[in-house]
Amino acid sequence: MGHTPYGYTITDGIAVIDETAAAKIRCLYENYLAGMSLTDAAKNAGIETYHGTAKRLLTNTHYIGDDFYPAIIDKNTFALATQELHRRADKLGRTNKVPKVSTKYAPTHFSMKKADDSFPDPFKQAEYIYSLIESEVL
Repeated sequence: MGHTPYGYTITDGIAVIDETAAAKIRCLYENYLAGMSLTDAAKNAGIETYHGTAKRLLTNTHYIGDDFYPAIIDKNTFALATQELHRRADKLGRTNKVPKVSTKYAPTHFSMKKADDSFPDPFKQAEYIYSLIESEVL
């Protein structure tokens, strides 16, 4: 097993809620959903951390309970916080979505009229040859 998430302690091999830390986690969710930034929500809850760690706390699914960890917050609060994280990221343009770029290919198959003339000037010859292109063959 990895590290024990903030808000829990392990006693006799069983995860138990650390009520002092769990209260801070609940306050973090409340503050964030009230409109505070990640950093401010954490500081106001009594958790001294950076915004990245505060985001990891908000997205930790152990807090809604699983086979080993008891629930600290309800599923609805977790879902609202996740929606708010996505809404703010989208509003700030931080969704890391790669825009779909359609690939455009240059035409490579053409039909041409027969070349009847020849010019000593290579530029005029090129212009003449290009004028013989009728259409792209599909």
